[in-house]
Amino acid sequence: MISTRPVPGVRAALEDLLLSMADDEFVIGFSDSEWTGIAPILEEDVAMSSIAQDELGHARALYELLAEVRGDGRDADAIAYDREPDEYRHARLLDHGRGDWAMTMARRLLYDTADAARLASIGEGWSPLAELVDKIRREERYHVMHVTAWADRLARAGGEARQRFVAALEALAADAPTVLSTPVGEAALLEAGILSRPMAMAADAWRAEMAAILGPLDITFTLDAPIDPGAARSGHSDDFRWLWGEFTSVRRSDPGATW
Repeated sequence: MISTRPVPGVRAALEDLLLSMADDEFVIGFSDSEWTGIAPILEEDVAMSSIAQDELGHARALYELLAEVRGDGRDADAIAYDREPDEYRHARLLDHGRGDWAMTMARRLLYDTADAARLASIGEGWSPLAELVDKIRREERYHVMHVTAWADRLARAGGEARQRFVAALEALAADAPTVLSTPVGEAALLEAGILSRPMAMAADAWRAEMAAILGPLDITFTLDAPIDPGAARSGHSDDFRWLWGEFTSVRRSDPGATW
């Protein structure tokens, strides 16, 4: 077991892991919150609002751990909101705009299953993260259940619903594996027990899970690893820059305010 603030060689790798996990949850949480009030059925207004709130809560908890590891006086809110768009480390899968309901469900399916594989790869080497991930996994399993039910519903509906869902999966396929791109300093994280397996192994498990979900629905497509792992979490899109403008607008309106 290592201390609350790990040794420098591990600390840098842990900071990058925490930031990428937190940014993923933060960005998808804000993106999904856009459905509040306009979801296709009333129950989904409630469901998507709840899921978005869960994701933002997970992001905050991860940012708080990151703030403790860094120890530079910046709190979770400063890390979350006081950065320029290019400084965010979320996966390119989440750079895609909200789109229609089929696009949102396709993105959630790809993300939630990949995130589950990543969470299953967190070891016991750093107890604050291991304990948090144990809690997050209990909540995230319901997200997976929700989106797999929608995947089944859309795919089996046939007609335009199926066509839109399949087209969305195909449009997102190239960026989907970026959630499980090899993290910076992976060897150090594995040696410290913070990761229990390489992300390449997590990605293999994820692909098998996707095949198990989509195979019975007669949907197949390729989920290759990113050609350039270094670009998996950089070079963000105009869609994300618009979203960044939305979720930072209040804080930027009065930077010195205490909320």
